Amino acid sequence: MNVRIEPSWKNALQSEFDKDYFARLTDFVRNEYKTKLTFPPSALIFNAFEQCPFDKVKVVIIGQDPYHGDGQAHGLCFSVADGVAFPPSLLNIFKEIERDLGIAKPTSGNLIRWAQQGVLLLNATLTVQAHAAGSHQGRGWETFTDAAIHKLASEKEGLVFMLWGSYAQKKGDFIDTNKHLVLKSVHPSPLSAYRGFIGNNHFSLANKYMKEKGLEEVQW
Repeated sequence: MNVRIEPSWKNALQSEFDKDYFARLTDFVRNEYKTKLTFPPSALIFNAFEQCPFDKVKVVIIGQDPYHGDGQAHGLCFSVADGVAFPPSLLNIFKEIERDLGIAKPTSGNLIRWAQQGVLLLNATLTVQAHAAGSHQGRGWETFTDAAIHKLASEKEGLVFMLWGSYAQKKGDFIDTNKHLVLKSVHPSPLSAYRGFIGNNHFSLANKYMKEKGLEEVQW
C-alpha cells in the first residue's frame, strides 16, 4: 500500500501500514472521500506527521477528532487554517498561554508554527464526515495513532506529553513518567476550561523541562 506520509514516520510506522486493520481503514476513508464531504482535505490527513517528523518531536498534544465545520480542519489538532475564526477550545488555549507566558493572542489560529518547532499536534482520529462529530471513530484510526504514541514513548526520552481531558489521558496512560514529562489537566473546552485548564501552566512547565534537557524552548 502506497501511503503518502513523511518519510521518517513512514519508516517508524511501516508495520502498521502492513496490517489488515489499516487496509480496511484505507478502504473506508477512500470511500468516504468519494461519497461524502469529509475533512480535512485528503492531502492533509497526515499533516501532523508531515509538519513534525519523527526525529524532531519534542512535545505531543493529543486531540480527539478533526473539526467538522467547513474550512476548519487542516490535519493539526486544535489548529485552524489562516483566516478561520478561533474555535472555543483554541481560544482558551491562547488565553492560558497569555496568562502563563504573557504572550498575546495571535492573529491566526494556524498552529503550524508549533508543529515546525517539534510539537506533534495529533488527533486520535484523523478524518471526520462534515458536520458529524465522531463519525469516523472506531474505524481504525485510534489503533494507528496509538501506535504512533507508543513508538514515540518507547523509542525516545525527554518528550513532553500534554494530555488534556479524560480521553487524551486514557490514550496516554501507559507513558513512562520516568522517561517523559506527562502534563495532565481538564480539556480546554468551554465546559471545563475554568475548572483547571486555565491556570495549568503547561506551556511554561514544558519549556522549563526542555530547557533543563538542553533543548530549544518552543515559541508558543
